[in-house]
Amino acid sequence: MKKLILFSVLLFNVMTFAQYNRRDGNRIGIMGGITQTSLKTSNFVTKPESGWVGGLSVRGNYYDNFSAIFGMQFFENHFSVETLTPLLNKVDVDYKTMGVQIRLLASYNLIKDHVSIDFGPVLQVNDKLKIDSKSELNNVVGTLLTAKEITDVTKINGNAYIGISAGTKRIRAVVNYQYGLNNFLNNLNKSEELKLKNNNSNFKGNLGIISGQLLFNL
Repeated sequence: MKKLILFSVLLFNVMTFAQYNRRDGNRIGIMGGITQTSLKTSNFVTKPESGWVGGLSVRGNYYDNFSAIFGMQFFENHFSVETLTPLLNKVDVDYKTMGVQIRLLASYNLIKDHVSIDFGPVLQVNDKLKIDSKSELNNVVGTLLTAKEITDVTKINGNAYIGISAGTKRIRAVVNYQYGLNNFLNNLNKSEELKLKNNNSNFKGNLGIISGQLLFNL
């Protein structure tokens, strides 16, 4: 993951230098905001929770009303899973995932320099899920799994991105939605013991991420 982050920073610097030298209305931006992440799965009961995201982007003119966007963002996303404590109290355990996203998007300018629709692929690299140590032995409702046993999720994921941005040349509001194209829980399927505890079923889950951000162009 450290190597990917270093590569991303170097790639961003190269693209920034190239865009700067073109001087044709391209923009380098700093952005940040909040997220709401959900895990869409039938294996257990989940709820969306809030997190944060922040990073950099480069927007370059491409053709007519189309632009291209390259972005790199760091994130901390949360969702919760319904569990039972050893005393059989129902508790929603917060799961945290941290990592980096690399975006390469196409952008259609509805109103030049003011309103655009952005879409394209996102590469997401994240670590294992993290939970409070006090909740590790809680039982995941509907299964024989403990809360700690479902933390080793897929580390490299691909998302589809659709969003809209609106504002001025200098400041824009950005709202977007990302849907995880691959099975975020697939890494858990490597263990037959975990599948047996999961009602003898495969793990299947996809991420859904809504984000609202402010973009400040330099």
